[in-house]
Amino acid sequence: MAIAGRLRSGLPFLRRILASDTITAVASQRSAAPKSLLRPITNTELSRDFATASASTEQKVKVPLTMFGVSGNYASALYIAAVKANVLDKVESELISLVEASKKSPNFSQFMKNLSVTAAVRVKAVNEISTQAKFSDITKNFLAVVAESGRLAHLERMVQRFTELTMAHRGEVKVIVTSVIPLPQEEEKELKETLQEMIGQGKKVKVEQKIDPNILGGLVVEFGQKVLDMSIRTRARQMERFLREPVNLDG
Repeated sequence: MAIAGRLRSGLPFLRRILASDTITAVASQRSAAPKSLLRPITNTELSRDFATASASTEQKVKVPLTMFGVSGNYASALYIAAVKANVLDKVESELISLVEASKKSPNFSQFMKNLSVTAAVRVKAVNEISTQAKFSDITKNFLAVVAESGRLAHLERMVQRFTELTMAHRGEVKVIVTSVIPLPQEEEKELKETLQEMIGQGKKVKVEQKIDPNILGGLVVEFGQKVLDMSIRTRARQMERFLREPVNLDG
């Protein structure tokens, strides 16, 4: 009951923040992957459409978000190809399932990071995986290009950027909520409604829950470039700093 009470304490505090004229939010700029980790991408690689139908290549597609860096370029090219082939959701599902499966397979994870493996072997391996998993042609061709260019180690980051594009395409806003325990269904629903009011109509809130006992209670809400820290840990630190300040008796 004590933990549940500490969890709920975050919601009224969030409402007060949203109702106030000034929202205390910490800007959190996500830096792109260091360029030193990836060799420069070539125009030849980016010119590959990953698509098989020639008629679909005439369709003009606008990428919903501006992406930077190598992973952003690959994600954008994949998005365009998937939209043209009308398989956006399918490609997203296939790549997410592959990334999750790779995390559970130490051998495959090691293979993806091993740059000593020849390009031919890498391409053959991902083609076999794609065939067995019955992946779409777009996904299969994309993985082949990534394998050939020696960037399998950065596939997860590419998929993350691609997911950002698919969410923007669907009008979804990803909100990461950190709490000490999983949010009860009623609490999650109430939180979604509060966030929906903040973000506004035309966008759909998609909540991802994270558990961190170290915050002691309350909530930490992250979306876009903002962080609303309503955790007991942070509020306790703020109180500690306040108590350490010298008292001005003249005032």
